[in-house]
Amino acid sequence: MKKGLVLEGGGMRGLFSEGFLDVMLENGITVDGMIGVSSGALFGCNFKSHQIGRGLRYNIRFKDDPRYMGWGSFLRTGNIVNAEFAYHTMPMELDVFDIAAFEADPTAFYLVCTDIQTGQPVYRQIDQVEDSTLEWFRATSSMPIVSIPVEIEGVKYLDGGLVDCIPLQHFQKIGYERNIVILTQPKGYQKKPNKMVPFFRLFHHKYPKIAECMARRHEMYNAQLQYIEEQAQQGNILAIYPDHPLDIGRIELDEPKLRAIYQHGREKGLAMLDQVRQFLS
Repeated sequence: MKKGLVLEGGGMRGLFSEGFLDVMLENGITVDGMIGVSSGALFGCNFKSHQIGRGLRYNIRFKDDPRYMGWGSFLRTGNIVNAEFAYHTMPMELDVFDIAAFEADPTAFYLVCTDIQTGQPVYRQIDQVEDSTLEWFRATSSMPIVSIPVEIEGVKYLDGGLVDCIPLQHFQKIGYERNIVILTQPKGYQKKPNKMVPFFRLFHHKYPKIAECMARRHEMYNAQLQYIEEQAQQGNILAIYPDHPLDIGRIELDEPKLRAIYQHGREKGLAMLDQVRQFLS
């Protein structure tokens, strides 16, 4: 029976997941594969590379660096997260991603992007890391409007969370039968319709599927939450929720908030350590 990790995105809320994963790393808990969406992939890759605290570290280190992220970057480049600095310079030169450890670890790693022409999810396995594959990490976390679509091999992509926020069902379909699902919203949360859909239609008029995805995203997400509840009751998954809403914006870089969310994930991981071991055993 293959065991997996499924990681929701949510911008800086993903530090909750990283805190939980770091506790697993420190205690030698492994899985056969993992899949992440958006920040779930960006923070989750550090689990496979065995770099405890890396996501928290570089976000604090570069929080005031104008090259990293913010409206200044958006006005200069069209991307609220600077494409070259955040996805190439930083991981390859400044806070170096341990490519050798990532590639040596046997855990299969997948991420999710949205094909903006078809409006369909694309599931990409990453087993080697180089400049070209780093573009998949940029694609999975490129939010509409504030990001330029990422073109890879002639196809344009945006954030995977547009079409598959919590890719548990896909992971089950490819053989992962027993999964830990880490969410970044508290239990009982329900997503509401997006009031910005008309703006999406205007801004992404060349890609009408994007607005269609945003218009029904709340329905997709809430259905996934219901499925997670059913699977948890059946004992097929272990669902991990933060104990309360995580008080931080998607691109917010307030250091005390970053540290608090990461620490909450660690505390949750320590509290559930025996439960995680038992579930995976």
